Amino acid sequence: MSSTVANGTSRAGIDAAAASLMVLLTLSWGLNYVAAKVSYAGYDPVFLSVLRAVIGGFFVLLWCWWRGIRLFSRDGTLAAGALVGALFGLEFLCLYIGLELTTVARNTLMVNSMPFWMLLGGHFLLGEPISTRKCLGLVLAFAGLILVFSDKLGMEKEGMLLGDLLSLAAGILWAGTNIVIKRSNLTEVPPEKLLLYQLAGSAVVGVLVMPFAGPAVRELALMPTLALLFQAIYVVAFTYVLWFWLLGRYPASGLSSFAFLTPVFGVLCGGLLLGEPLSPRVFAALALIAIGLIIVNRPSKRHLLPDA
Repeated sequence: MSSTVANGTSRAGIDAAAASLMVLLTLSWGLNYVAAKVSYAGYDPVFLSVLRAVIGGFFVLLWCWWRGIRLFSRDGTLAAGALVGALFGLEFLCLYIGLELTTVARNTLMVNSMPFWMLLGGHFLLGEPISTRKCLGLVLAFAGLILVFSDKLGMEKEGMLLGDLLSLAAGILWAGTNIVIKRSNLTEVPPEKLLLYQLAGSAVVGVLVMPFAGPAVRELALMPTLALLFQAIYVVAFTYVLWFWLLGRYPASGLSSFAFLTPVFGVLCGGLLLGEPLSPRVFAALALIAIGLIIVNRPSKRHLLPDA
C-alpha cells in the first residue's frame, strides 16, 4: 500500500533517531516472515491470514478511536478501498501459502521484488517513465530473481517451485495494490483508514477461501500462538503506526533508502532462527536485489509502505 502523511513538523533529513527506528522496523518486518513460518505449526495459513487481519485491525481501530481519527465519513473511497482490499487479500493468500511451501529466504526475496514490478507498472499505467538509473536497478533485481530460481539448494522439498511462484505473485499483487491506490483518491485518506481497508479485504478473502483450505487449527500450542500475536499486534498495530509517525516527520525519500534492509533481515533471520539452507546463490541474489532497491529508491520523492 502507499501513502503520504502531511505534518507541519517534517524534518529536512534523516537523523540518528529516525535511522535507528528504521533499522528496528525493517528488522521487525524481516522477523515477520519467520513468525509466520513458526505459526504454521498451529494454524492453517489461510486461517492465520484472517486472524492476523482481525486482531491487528481491532488494535488499529483502538488507535484511531484514541487519536480521534475519522474512519467512516463519506469520502468516495469505498469502491477503490474494496478493490484494494481484495487485491491485498489475494496478495496475502499467495504470500502465506507460498511461505509454507518454500523457505523464508526465498519467500522474502520474491515478495520484496514489489518495487520493481511497481516501477514497470508505473511506467505503463501511471505515466512515470523509468530513468536510466532505475532501469539499472530493475535489471539487477531481475538478475537476482533468476538466481533464486536457479538455486537448487532446498528445492528438494515437494512444492517448493509452487511456493516460489506464489511468493512472486504476492510481490506482483502488492505492486498492483499500490498502483490502484495511486490512481484513486485513496491517497487523500488517513493512512490508518487505508490500512484498515486492506486488513478488511484480507479477512473477507480469507474467509471465502477457508472452506477450501485445510483444518483451521492444526495444534493449539504456545509458540505458534505467540508468533501469531507478534504478527497481528506488534507488526500490524505497532510498527505500521510507528511508520506513519515517521512518514509525518521525515522525508519519505530518505526513509525509503532503508528498504533494502527488509529482505536482508528476512534472509538472515530465516537462516539463523530456522536453520534454513542459505547457498551462495541466495546471498548473491540478495545482494543484487538489495543494490537494486537502493538504486530505485534513493532518488524517489514518495515511498511505498511495507507489506501489511
